[in-house]
Amino acid sequence: KYSSAPPQAAFARLQEKTDLKLPPANWLRESAKLGPAGTTILGNNKKSKPFSSFGMAYDFIDSVGNDVDVVSDSENIKKLLKIPYSKSHVSMAVHRIGRTLLLDELDIQELFMRSSQTGDWTWLKEFYQRLIDQKWQRKKKSKEHWYQKAILSKFLYYSINGDGAAQPVPSTSKQHQEGPVSGESDEAGRASWPAPFEMPSSLSEDPGASNQGSVPLEPSYIVGHVASAPKEQNLTTLFNDGENSQGLKNDFVRNILWTFEDIHMLVGSNMPIFGGGRYPAVSLRLRDNNKPINVLTGIDYWLDNLICNVPELVMCFHVNGIVQKYEMIKTEDIPNLENSNFSTKVIKDIAQNILSFLKSNCTKEGHTYWLFKASGSDIVKLYDLTTLCEETEDKYQNPFTMPVAILLYKVACNMMLKKNQNKKHYGTIRTLLLNCLKLLDNGRHPQIIASANYMLSELFQLDEPKKEDSTDFPINGNSDESYSEEEEEMPDSDENGSYSNSSDPPDDNKAVAIIKSVGELSVPEKYKSVHRIRPSCAFPVCHGTEERCRLVLNYVLEGLKSVDSSVKKEGDLPAADPSTPIPLKYEDESTSGGPECLEKQIALFLDKMGSFQKGKHSSQSGMIPGSWQYKMKLQLILKSSKAYYVLSDAAMILQKYGRALRYIKLALQCHDTYCCLCASMLPEVLVFLCQCLTLCGDIQLMLAQNANNRAAYLEEYNYQTKEDQEILHSLHRESRCQVFAWATDLSTDLECQLSVSCKCYEAAYEILLFSNLKNQNPEQHIQVLKRMGNIRNEIGVFYMNQAAAVQTERVVSKNVSTTEQQLWKKSFSCFEEGIQNFESIDDATNAALLLCNTGRLMRICAQAHCATEGDFKREFSPEEALYYNKAIDYYLKALRSLGKRDVHPAVWDSVNWELSTTYFTMATLQQDYAPLSRKAQEQIEKEVSEAMMKSLKYCDVDTVSARQPLCQYRAATIHHRLASMYHSCLRNQVGDEHLRKQHRVLADLHYSKAVRLFQLLKDAPCEFLRVQLERVAFAEFQMASQNSSAGKLKTLFGALDIMVKTKSAFQLIRKELVISKDKSSAENTSPNDSSAGLNKEEVLKLLSIFESRMSFLLLQSIKLLTSTKKKIGGINEEEVVLKTNKQVYSLLLRATANKSMTLLERIEVILNLLEHYCPAQKSVPF
Repeated sequence: KYSSAPPQAAFARLQEKTDLKLPPANWLRESAKLGPAGTTILGNNKKSKPFSSFGMAYDFIDSVGNDVDVVSDSENIKKLLKIPYSKSHVSMAVHRIGRTLLLDELDIQELFMRSSQTGDWTWLKEFYQRLIDQKWQRKKKSKEHWYQKAILSKFLYYSINGDGAAQPVPSTSKQHQEGPVSGESDEAGRASWPAPFEMPSSLSEDPGASNQGSVPLEPSYIVGHVASAPKEQNLTTLFNDGENSQGLKNDFVRNILWTFEDIHMLVGSNMPIFGGGRYPAVSLRLRDNNKPINVLTGIDYWLDNLICNVPELVMCFHVNGIVQKYEMIKTEDIPNLENSNFSTKVIKDIAQNILSFLKSNCTKEGHTYWLFKASGSDIVKLYDLTTLCEETEDKYQNPFTMPVAILLYKVACNMMLKKNQNKKHYGTIRTLLLNCLKLLDNGRHPQIIASANYMLSELFQLDEPKKEDSTDFPINGNSDESYSEEEEEMPDSDENGSYSNSSDPPDDNKAVAIIKSVGELSVPEKYKSVHRIRPSCAFPVCHGTEERCRLVLNYVLEGLKSVDSSVKKEGDLPAADPSTPIPLKYEDESTSGGPECLEKQIALFLDKMGSFQKGKHSSQSGMIPGSWQYKMKLQLILKSSKAYYVLSDAAMILQKYGRALRYIKLALQCHDTYCCLCASMLPEVLVFLCQCLTLCGDIQLMLAQNANNRAAYLEEYNYQTKEDQEILHSLHRESRCQVFAWATDLSTDLECQLSVSCKCYEAAYEILLFSNLKNQNPEQHIQVLKRMGNIRNEIGVFYMNQAAAVQTERVVSKNVSTTEQQLWKKSFSCFEEGIQNFESIDDATNAALLLCNTGRLMRICAQAHCATEGDFKREFSPEEALYYNKAIDYYLKALRSLGKRDVHPAVWDSVNWELSTTYFTMATLQQDYAPLSRKAQEQIEKEVSEAMMKSLKYCDVDTVSARQPLCQYRAATIHHRLASMYHSCLRNQVGDEHLRKQHRVLADLHYSKAVRLFQLLKDAPCEFLRVQLERVAFAEFQMASQNSSAGKLKTLFGALDIMVKTKSAFQLIRKELVISKDKSSAENTSPNDSSAGLNKEEVLKLLSIFESRMSFLLLQSIKLLTSTKKKIGGINEEEVVLKTNKQVYSLLLRATANKSMTLLERIEVILNLLEHYCPAQKSVPF
């Protein structure tokens, strides 16, 4: 596979007896026909340039590091493959970039000449003379050599100077022709070379590429090119022409992607290719008829044709420069020529063995390896020159240092720019960049160092979902793919992956590997590359967000140092020591001015934000806008800001709010510096600022809600790492970093913290509004509005609680204080704004919660207006009624906002409960403190009844929930109160018999419902007992109006039946008393001191009433049963009942007469009496 080119033209076949010693008319003249390489190519100069592979790699960066195994000049490839056949010396520099090896000729003699002039490389000269070959010297070229070279040059010029030479191939290099070439016509053949395998300058990643002499290609001619950089990567173009590729250019006529036995090579070739007529592509060779072709020449010809995909070879034979004949040979026949027989399989084995040997031993990126075979020797040695150089001299004495560093950088940059780049290659990119940085000196190359560090920081994705932390990168150390060679597809991989060298490789610090005999290279699979070589720097496994961010900040800091060191203007800067902590200016609220200062600060901030839109910017350090320092520092600062934001968010999740505030302060300080430098704010940067302010608001709110740990938070807040100090030092070169100080100070005042949180959200919202980003970022807009609604609710609740506290502490007075009224207004205003925020984003649930809180505020206002002259004069006031009705309105609005329970059952139930409570409270106050001075008794009773029934309506006793017992207790209490009210009306009412009957029925109904509900509850025995006693009193009241003995007896038995049913209540009371007694014994305290839930005074009171009423009922029943003539149900049954009643009555009298009995003993007596009474009363079921 090779780069595409226009069709070949036929060569000019020379006539027999043509004298090649005579120069043609166009000899050594530069012509467009000759292409950019000119006379050198046609002169067939086989000497490789020392950095030729780097020129190719720079041009075809896409192929380096991943797809290609070897990049080299074809002459170097041929020299390697001829090692077993040739006695000549081999000296090559080998470099590893990812999985690619770059091979270049290393002319040791030239280095020694340089050493004698400059004093450099003396260590290598000594090392070479000591260890390699003390006698070897470069042989001087003979006259015969130069004679043959001149003959070949003239032959090739003759071959393109036939009649009618074709039109030249266009070239971007400067072209000139010194005069018309004689005998040109369109019919004759023309010479041409395949166009260079090169990317067009328009796709180049740097300006220098467009200046290289090359043939421009249409995209269809390009085998591989670098895709244009996606803008979102923000990778700054770094190099100018001087620094771009170190002046190294790709001068090969063609650059070919050649696959040889599964070895993928990018090969540069200058071999002239001719074509046309019967021969679509041929190579042209000149041979002395008196000298037969040997094996080395045959391999040369075969490999050249194979590399360039030329099917045939044309040989022109001459004797003493006189052309004799031409001979056509097919490429596949070359290995079988007479005197030059060789096995193509052996050549392939040699190729695989050499590649495996080099890949197994040239493992360190950035290192220069030296492959050397002395002349006449069978031993091939590999040295690590970088290690040897570092032991003796400066690493920059190695001429390959800079080209290697630049190439490492460019390969990494190219891999970063690929849109479909898989994260598994991040280890490769990181290794490339780290090795690049090892080779560079900050004083000489700050630009590359800053960019490399920025790219290293870009490898760590900061905005990934947290759940993916464990899967972002491989976790086993050997899974880094930076040196993986897709081994499963390589035919030379073996099961154990062993390095089968004939001798053990020496220690790595010597960096020497040896092939003891060149004959070994011909043995199939003698050398096998060690696959999955563990890289020197694998991609770090970040087990947590903080670790990842800290690595990012470390790279950012190194980048900032490089940028700052390259900025010349230092004189105007204050002398700041990076090791001295920069104070975070913690101020007590007493000195900071409180919430009042926030208004001014936020106004200044918004004014500054407005100035960004006008393009104002300034740099204190003197950086020039548009310079590489300016662009790079902007990117680094923004990256550090994002890292600090992620750190803050992570600390927030861990509830380390002091640390979170410190990190968000640093993030905003970075952003402040960015704003100072940047002429115009990008939308994504403004959105990020909104996120920072939003997070800052969240942190301030959390600090306000966790005031108990303020000391710990303050300690976290004031802590600083050396890295953070140095980054701040770099930031302070550009700005004071104080624009966001109002948002990030740690206050000790709760109100101030809540206010700052609110201002943060408001600032974020303002940015979204004036930057027109609301529609582009709807999710961000909704989040900010939600938080604004929430913080306004928090502030509203804060003021409401303050008002409630003031109300509690208020001295008895008629008037509500001004302070309370101000707090009500502030609270109400916050709730109102919060409701608007939630309604604007259709958040019905939260809007309902805020309406519910507003209702609670109205109830607090109502409580504040209750008259306090004394309970005997206390009446339910109109102000109380007004505020309770307002509260009811807000609760009803909350229910309308929700619509139905399914929207949010918990909130729905909560609002219903609050609404029920409000109705109940209002009804209770009207009942207990009836406003008789303003309303008639009947009207009050009607209003109380209506309010109680509405309270019952919103009191859900059936739904199973944590609140169900409360609802049941509330409903039971309502029924009890209503029954009591109707009972009272019945006692006090005279006249209307129909109304009395109605009240009697209602009282009985509500008593029954109250009893049923209280029976469900296991923790309200006293309430149950009280209701039952009231029912007994109600029965006694009815009995008083009865005349017949039978009616009275029926009522009496009904009342006794009610008394018997109180048994369950007494059992519960006994249980509570036993538990209380046992607990007191365990704690060595008296039972009276026990803090049991039972109110013993109330129990004693109810017990006395019970004993009294029981005694009265039993006595009345005995009297009636004795005096009546009528038989109840038979003589026997009447006597049994009478007897039982007398016994129980007797026992009761004795028990009540004994004053020394304890409460528990009295309860036991009552239970015994009830047990004794129950069997005798068959008509009384239990």
